[in-house]
Amino acid sequence: MFDNLSERLESAFKQLKGEGRVSEINVASTIKDIRRALIDADVNFKIAKEFTDRVKEKALGEKVLTAISPGQLMVKIVKDELTELMGGTEVELDISNKPTIILIAGLQGSGKTTLSGKLALYLKSKKGKNPLLVAADIYRPAAMEQLRVLGEQVKVPVYIELENKSAVEIAQNAIAQAKRDGNNVIIIDTAGRLAVDEVMMAEVANIKNAVNPHEILFVVDSMTGQDAVNTAKAFNDRLDFTGVVLTKLDGDTRGGAALTIRYTVNKPIKFVSMGEKLDTLDAFYPERMAQRILGMGDITTLVERAQAQFDEVQAKKIEKKIRANKFDFEDFKDQLQQIKKMGNIKDLLAMIPGVGKAIKDIDISDDAFKGIEAMINSMTAFERNNPDSIDGSRRKRIAGGCGKDISEVNAFMKQFDQMRQMMGQMNKFKGMGGGMGMPGGMNLPGGMGLPFGKK
Repeated sequence: MFDNLSERLESAFKQLKGEGRVSEINVASTIKDIRRALIDADVNFKIAKEFTDRVKEKALGEKVLTAISPGQLMVKIVKDELTELMGGTEVELDISNKPTIILIAGLQGSGKTTLSGKLALYLKSKKGKNPLLVAADIYRPAAMEQLRVLGEQVKVPVYIELENKSAVEIAQNAIAQAKRDGNNVIIIDTAGRLAVDEVMMAEVANIKNAVNPHEILFVVDSMTGQDAVNTAKAFNDRLDFTGVVLTKLDGDTRGGAALTIRYTVNKPIKFVSMGEKLDTLDAFYPERMAQRILGMGDITTLVERAQAQFDEVQAKKIEKKIRANKFDFEDFKDQLQQIKKMGNIKDLLAMIPGVGKAIKDIDISDDAFKGIEAMINSMTAFERNNPDSIDGSRRKRIAGGCGKDISEVNAFMKQFDQMRQMMGQMNKFKGMGGGMGMPGGMNLPGGMGLPFGKK
C-alpha cells in the first residue's frame, strides 16, 4: 500500500541537510521531490502544488531543535499536512436513527456488493446492530446472488425480489420489511455501470429521493487513482453523498485517490477496505494513514485489531501458565489462531514502525502459519502438552507426519524453546511477557519459522 509514494518521500527527506534552521536553499530540492512524488502517485498537479507550498511555508525559518534533524522536522510537517489533506480527524458513520438507512453507490467493479457484506458484518459485530441487506441491483442477477451468499456468510438477512424490475420499489418494500422484523440498519446495494451514465445516476437518485437515506456511501476502487476522484465529483454533484469508502487498498495503490478525494469533494473518507475477507473493513483515520504513508507504522490499529480478538479468560489462563513456565504447543496454536483472525500477516507486520520497508520485497503468504500448525498437529496430545518430552525419535516421527524435513522440526523446536525462555525472563522483570499488543501477550521472535522468501 503506497509503497512507491513512501519510498519517494523518504528519498526526498534524506536530501535535506544542514543544521539550525530549514532555509529556502536547503529545502528547495526537497519540496520539488515531494511534489514530484505526489504527482507520480496520481495526485492532481494543482493539489500537489498547494500541498507543497503549505509545507514550504511552515518549514521555512522553523527552528530545528538539537534533538532532531531538519529531515525529521520536515517529516513531521509533511505528516501533519497529509493528515489535514485527508480530512484531519475521523468521521464516524451516523447510525443513531432507528432504523438507519444506508445507500451504497459507485461504479461497477468498485466493490459495492462486497462492501455491503463487510459493512453488515462490521455493524453487527462491532456496533451491536441488527442489519438487513437489500439487493437493489436489478440488472445483474449475479449481484443479487453474491449478496445472498455474503449474507449467509455474515449471518445477516438479505431482502431480494428477483422478478421486480423497480429498484425504488425493492428499496421501499425492504424498509417496510425491516421495520416489521426489527432490523435497525438497512444497507441498500445499488446498480453500477462501467462509467458514469444518466440511467444509473437517475436510478440511484430516485432511490435516494424515495427512501431518504441517513448515509450515502460512495464506494471507490483506490487503484483507479485520479479517475476515481473525477467519478466521485460526478456522484457527489448528483447525490450529495455523506462519505467515501476506499476499497482494494491492499492492491497496487499509488495513493492519488486516498490523498485527494477528501479535498476535491469535501466529503470524509469513512472506511477503508483491504482484501476479500469480510472482516477487512476499518474506520478511516487520516493521521494513521499519514503515518503509514511515511513509514511510521500504525501501532494503534494493530493494538485495536489484537483487542478485537482478545479473549480475557484465555489470556489470564495463558498468563498463569507462562508464570509457571508451562506454556505449551496447545497454547501456542491457540495464539496463532487469534493472530490469523487479525488480518493479512504482511499488513499486520507493516503496522510496526520500521518493519514495512524491511519486508516490502518479501513474500509473506496468508498461509504462513500452515507449516507450524502442521507440525503441532502431528504431535500427540501428550507431546503438545509436554514440549520437553519431545526427543529425537519423536521429532523424526513428527517430521514424517507433517511432511517436513527433520531440520525444520528441529529449528521450530529451538525457536519455541527460545520463546519460552524469553517469556520467562520478561516475566521476572515485568510480571508478564508482552509483545506488540498481540492476543495473550504473544510475540514471534525470529519469525517462528514463517516461510518468508524473496519475490
